[in-house]
Amino acid sequence: MTLRRPDLSIVVVSYNMRRELPRTLQSLSRSYQVGIDDLRYEIIVVDNGSDAPLPPRDWSATASTDTAIRYVQSPRASVSPAAAINWAVRQTRGRAVGVILDGARMVTPGAVSLGMRALALSPRACALTPAWHLGPQHQSISVPAGYGPDEEDALLRQADWPNNGYGLFAISCPAGANPSGMFDTPNEACFLILKRTLWAELGGMDEEFDSPGGGLVALDFFNRVLTLPEVTPVVLIGEGSFHQVHRGVTTASAETRPFSHLEEEYRRIRNIP
Repeated sequence: MTLRRPDLSIVVVSYNMRRELPRTLQSLSRSYQVGIDDLRYEIIVVDNGSDAPLPPRDWSATASTDTAIRYVQSPRASVSPAAAINWAVRQTRGRAVGVILDGARMVTPGAVSLGMRALALSPRACALTPAWHLGPQHQSISVPAGYGPDEEDALLRQADWPNNGYGLFAISCPAGANPSGMFDTPNEACFLILKRTLWAELGGMDEEFDSPGGGLVALDFFNRVLTLPEVTPVVLIGEGSFHQVHRGVTTASAETRPFSHLEEEYRRIRNIP
């Protein structure tokens, strides 16, 4: 018997996110997402060399049992997620591909259904959600000031998440992906859905970005998407992806994050600032 091809394959890459990943998966589950009754989608979690990866049963423990979740280990574990994402996408069959670069990013309840509706607007459409950080300020500021997992857990209880998925907006602030505001072109897509044909045109993420966390690989990928002929990006203003606090590279404090190194890597690969 031939299995029906999924409409959408969502790849979530994770590294040492035992606390954060279950919430991300729950936010993608059929029990949380709305408007997806007729949508066939699968979730692929690719572990990128975690010190102590969760057993497969634990990855889906908080997700609805009717959500197809597969757990795979990247055969080329690296400090950069690029190769792991590309490999995981090759294991999928969905007509569209969704990518969450960071397994700590939760999404709002309409992100999946509205993203797929956006793809129907144009033969070469892609969809993305604005990016937010949980907490009172960008985490590069709030973490050095004392913000951490305990405070974040309390905020999520305060927002009545997951019962109130859109309550995330009340406990978050805009991330750096929207430097000119929500109605201007973002510089990064933290949850991106695009047709598999567009993914194939680009060849996936550029694996030359091998800095910890991938450096500027997400910004680079979205910039390459925007340069495709006749591409139609659709920003889902009322939805969002929300970054949970963890030991991330680019959310470290301004004093410790190696941003100059990331800029140098980008210039070396692209030959432009």
